[in-house]
Amino acid sequence: MSSKDTIKVGLRIDVDTFRGTRLGVPKLLDIFQRHNIKSSFFFTVGPDNMGRHIWRLLRPAFLKKMLRSKAASLYGWDIIFRGTFWPGPVIGKKLASVIKDTDQAGHEIGLHAWDHHKWQMKTDSMSQAELGKEIRKGYQLLEEITGKDVQCSAVAGWRCTETTLDEKEAFPFRYNSDCRGESIFVPKPGMAPQIPVTLPTYDELIGQDGVDESNYNQAILERIKADALNVYTIHAEVEGIVCAEMFEQLIISAKQQGIEFVPLCELLDQDYVTWPQDSILNIEMDGREGWLSHQASVVRPHTS
Repeated sequence: MSSKDTIKVGLRIDVDTFRGTRLGVPKLLDIFQRHNIKSSFFFTVGPDNMGRHIWRLLRPAFLKKMLRSKAASLYGWDIIFRGTFWPGPVIGKKLASVIKDTDQAGHEIGLHAWDHHKWQMKTDSMSQAELGKEIRKGYQLLEEITGKDVQCSAVAGWRCTETTLDEKEAFPFRYNSDCRGESIFVPKPGMAPQIPVTLPTYDELIGQDGVDESNYNQAILERIKADALNVYTIHAEVEGIVCAEMFEQLIISAKQQGIEFVPLCELLDQDYVTWPQDSILNIEMDGREGWLSHQASVVRPHTS
């Protein structure tokens, strides 16, 4: 297959936890080196308090997702209880070397969050000043670790508000990836573009409509479209640890089908004026508990 027929898929790695950073990222770096792939890593750098999500088990939708994805065996008990019975470690302080290794390997480095749990649970209740402080703390530590400007960001849990968009304008982000959608757009004139995620994640797809480990990769590949924006998110805690072998097979199968994984920055058009203006709408989504941010123009009428 010629290069002009190659389908580019933006590959985004969300790193949510201490465990994902310590174990998942080095494994993914090895995989990417073997297959000559560059991608976009979005790091959580503050305290790992993800174990506090355990209280969400009281909510039926979250419990159903946890059971369907076998989360305890998938993520590990150290994540399930992190930050509940003891203070969560500051990831960027303890594991700065892993982030430096990722940068030096030539991957794109972006900000995911300071405190992932806090962002997911309190985005819509924090004041503008608090939101700005959360972003700034994460940005400054990531800048300190890499020694350079951080040029992209992706909010935790796809939870973005109008205030968040405004606060991000204080930072030199070339683009943001804060929502789900189908095409690159700008939320407001002059604002950094959004590169939305177009494909489902492992925990959204597995156990749904007959999809299991045996056919998961094929289900993803079938959703990749030629002549369209394709952005795929994996998690260091999943594809970098328990599902690493399956993910590497996905890379091999994708290459055989003329699919190339690239950093999100490679998906940006050269001419900024061609990006249409669109907005972000916060709605609930099948397979996830709570609301997520979506590109407004592509939200289907039947979505609740």
